[in-house]
Amino acid sequence: MNQNQEVSDYIEALGDAWKIELSTNLRELVHNAIPEVQERMQYKKPHFLKNGKYAAVISVAKSAVSFTIFNAEGLAWPEDTFDGPPERKTMKIAQGQDVDEQALSALLKQASASL
Repeated sequence: MNQNQEVSDYIEALGDAWKIELSTNLRELVHNAIPEVQERMQYKKPHFLKNGKYAAVISVAKSAVSFTIFNAEGLAWPEDTFDGPPERKTMKIAQGQDVDEQALSALLKQASASL
């Protein structure tokens, strides 16, 4: 896994244990779904790129961790889980909320396949 130290430092500094754990799990999910992914800090958030194009981003707020998947147009998205414009879909995850990592990984793989 090709990890960026700035992204590691960002996740470690989140403060709340559940945000650190969730962000770490999402990061691993991205690396497993897109083995060649590169990560970097941009706009003060961890961004994940494939071939120089955005694949995903983690954004942490007070009450939730948001996970955005780019290049989402044309894919079938669960409307009760994701929102946003056709080109990118965001899932807001609150403390204690279950995440179907297998389904999330499959969506990320589909969205990033053409990048």
